Amino acid sequence: MEDLLRLTPQYSPMSFGFSFAGQDNRLNNMTIDGSYFNNSFGLAGQPGDRTGVAPVSLDALQQLQVNVAPYDVRQGNFVGAGINMVTKSGTNDFSGSLYYNERNNSFVGTNAGPNTFNPGTFKYHDIGVALGGPIIRNRLFFFGSFEDDGQTLPGTTFHANSGTEAVGGSVTRVLASDLDSLSRYLKNNFNYVTGPYQGYDFKIPSTRFLARLDYNLNDRNKLSLRYNLLNSSSDILVSNSSSLGLGCRRNGPPPCSTLDALNFANSNYAILENIRSVVSEWNSSLGGNMSNNLIVGYNESDESRKKITPPWFPEVEILNAGTNYTTFGFEPFTPDNQLRYHSYQLQDNFTVYLPKHSLTFGASVEKYHSTNVFFQGAQGIYVYNSLADFYTDANDYLANPNRTLSPVTLRRFQLGYSNIPGQTEPVQPLDVLYSGVYAQDEWKPIPNLTLTGGLRVDAPKFKNTAYDNPVADTMTFRNASGAPVHYNSGSLPGVNLLFSPRLGFNYDLHGKQKTQIRGGTGIFTGRPAYVWISNQIGNTGVLTGFIQKDNTDSFPFSPNPDAHKPATVNGSPATTFALALTDPNFKFPQLWRSNIGVDQQLPWGLTGTAEFLYSKDVNGIAYINANLPTVQAAFSGPDSRPRWTSNKLYSAVSNAIVLTNEGSGYSWNLAFSLERAFRNGWFAKVGYTYGVSRNTVDAGSIASGSWTGNAISVNPNTPAAAYSQFSPGPRVFGAVTYSHEFLAGSPTSVSVYFDGHSAGNGSYVVSNDMNGDGASGNDLIYVPRNTSEMNFVSNKVKVGTDSVIYTPAQQAAAWDAFISQDAYLKERRGGYAQRNAVFLPMVYRADLSISQDVGRSIAGQPSRLQIRLDILNVTNLLDHDWGVGQGFVTNRPLTFAGVDATGAPTYRLANVGLQLISHSFQKVVTTADVWRMQLGVRYMLNW
Repeated sequence: MEDLLRLTPQYSPMSFGFSFAGQDNRLNNMTIDGSYFNNSFGLAGQPGDRTGVAPVSLDALQQLQVNVAPYDVRQGNFVGAGINMVTKSGTNDFSGSLYYNERNNSFVGTNAGPNTFNPGTFKYHDIGVALGGPIIRNRLFFFGSFEDDGQTLPGTTFHANSGTEAVGGSVTRVLASDLDSLSRYLKNNFNYVTGPYQGYDFKIPSTRFLARLDYNLNDRNKLSLRYNLLNSSSDILVSNSSSLGLGCRRNGPPPCSTLDALNFANSNYAILENIRSVVSEWNSSLGGNMSNNLIVGYNESDESRKKITPPWFPEVEILNAGTNYTTFGFEPFTPDNQLRYHSYQLQDNFTVYLPKHSLTFGASVEKYHSTNVFFQGAQGIYVYNSLADFYTDANDYLANPNRTLSPVTLRRFQLGYSNIPGQTEPVQPLDVLYSGVYAQDEWKPIPNLTLTGGLRVDAPKFKNTAYDNPVADTMTFRNASGAPVHYNSGSLPGVNLLFSPRLGFNYDLHGKQKTQIRGGTGIFTGRPAYVWISNQIGNTGVLTGFIQKDNTDSFPFSPNPDAHKPATVNGSPATTFALALTDPNFKFPQLWRSNIGVDQQLPWGLTGTAEFLYSKDVNGIAYINANLPTVQAAFSGPDSRPRWTSNKLYSAVSNAIVLTNEGSGYSWNLAFSLERAFRNGWFAKVGYTYGVSRNTVDAGSIASGSWTGNAISVNPNTPAAAYSQFSPGPRVFGAVTYSHEFLAGSPTSVSVYFDGHSAGNGSYVVSNDMNGDGASGNDLIYVPRNTSEMNFVSNKVKVGTDSVIYTPAQQAAAWDAFISQDAYLKERRGGYAQRNAVFLPMVYRADLSISQDVGRSIAGQPSRLQIRLDILNVTNLLDHDWGVGQGFVTNRPLTFAGVDATGAPTYRLANVGLQLISHSFQKVVTTADVWRMQLGVRYMLNW
């Protein structure tokens, strides 16, 4: 599907889904034939994203429509983009296709710049069939498609260090000897099998089916019925979220794009994404100037994880120099993890056509229900400062299993437990009724000008399904401004009317369709990721309890996940708990969006387009920790950021994260494109866009992680708007297609798509919890003017049996040189780094497709055979240095080491192997950085 979306100028080719206009990819509205088809719970952007597969076969699609700024009020429920998939329908002719595609590790490149890529076991197959035609000619038609594909690919392309390799490319700092010894130790002493840490495979099978009937009742009434299915599953790497443990358990997107960590395979997990959807549509003409469109539908999804039941082994994270080194044990968020949701929908649009006006009145209703079991940390989370500390604690357990204290200080211990007697699965139900009404007038005051004005009013209503915590309800917390506030833990937001007025225009300047000027302004309202609301249902301190202790020896290691759970529970509020709350006045995301665009017909059949788009948050997303007390101190010296010596108003409350709104975020996008419509065998389109997106938080799926993972240099409850992880930056793109019959009756087509964009963005932060607010690894660095503002302590770097001690002066010199070579940091001297303001270097890639048709008929019937070759990242095939992305050497260049006698912070400089860091970026090696080839054959008929 991405192939069809990427020629949209406002599209951003992110690694985590389809983002448009710099907005969160979960805030799009996906529809099929106008009916809702979303990942409504919001653990991914679109259907299919959880397992990384297409939700609908491309052979079932007639058209894909993308609207970023439509001023038609019938189109709602998004602040990103509205994406509508139009499915094929049958006609009076039988038409269809049968196809097979395949690629394997012989069709994958092995060189990405200076790095070698090991494709391991890499296999992909895709077999499908599609057929449509008449059941009753001119009256009743059918269309159906079936597709089955399977993929086997490397679980990780990173590997452990032999001890003699330089860290870089796919080589991590993690020593193979450490992991081998640890794996043997766990098997011999606890009978726990870690699985391998490299060289293992992941599997992603999927099946898609779609069936559609179209029935012409008469000249005025048409009915359609569609059913589609997706069955899929995927193996997934352990989460990098810092909501449990310290996060960054493996290499990944910022803030974890380093080569610091490598986890064991049995800490990964597998997930389902199974979807069923049935929709009916009735189009009718009433009289000579009226029409009605009615859509009724039902969708259901199952996104549960696999192998979620006990026995569980505790999850253990081993740190090295303050950051994660390796992880073993049961994945932190997988115990009993189940998610099923469904929705009923109804939409009706009634239109009256007058001489110069088209009046539309409509309504939409969606009834949503989800059942989520999210039992994070139920297996126990142990975080150790070093591998030696873990061995010490584990050996002490073997000597004395009944001990009550650990001989070492754990960096963190966390444990979730069921707080309802007899309940083994803490079920979190969410019910939402989302209704909307709208009206608009499309007016043509003169033939070459169309004005569209309308108003949409949406009203979400939540059912209160959370367990109320009377103890928490009496607590006096602090809101974002520091004022005292109380929250009702069992109450979800009330009904808020959300008004979306819009006004748009389209002006044909000379009435000859040579120059079109279009644009408008209005409010767009989007459905939030419902997981943001569901967080509260599972985190009131009644359904589950939660223990978190930092720098503690009170929770010694035990392989028994129940070792530290309370002996009894009675359903009363837990003695210690974490809260996820929602501001009672919380409103669904809204923004004010305006755009202006010009489409100009040019010589040689070219069309030039220029467009500017601006969006301003009306109700953006924000999080605060209401249990964070007022600032108690500040650092001395040039870095005088606020500091907490005590970070909890109530010691029994780990945190109280409140979902609320803010209005300081904004985004803009400027786009230029030049297109030549298909003529004489040629089609071409090229474009350039530049976009900026700013917000106060990139919300995750867990409330606590959204707050603790937000990079800041000020009070974390009052962050300023900064770059979003979805901020597009610059992008150049284009596509060229040429088709010609070199052999009579057998056309050959060649297509090239190219794209250049930043490989992502991130923040320079400090390892450890520098400001003492309880969040680790989210404090933005201060960039010193010169070495006189640097305050280092001695730093002993050890790799295997080798070690080096770096003096403060050596580290200061290296840090000053690092800043000078970094284009961003050298401009920030004397100030703080900004969130997500470091954009990775541009990466340029091209894809090539060649297809050859054979024949025009088979057995006397109109049909043909097509052979196709696709090469992704063909640039890398031409030159192994091309098409290769870059990543951070580390985005945590400093480790907070404490405070000196003057109250100034002290640091240790990060190292790569035995050397101090010296450069910002390095070439990476993933599947996307090497060329991949696919062969396919297709039989097409049209009778």
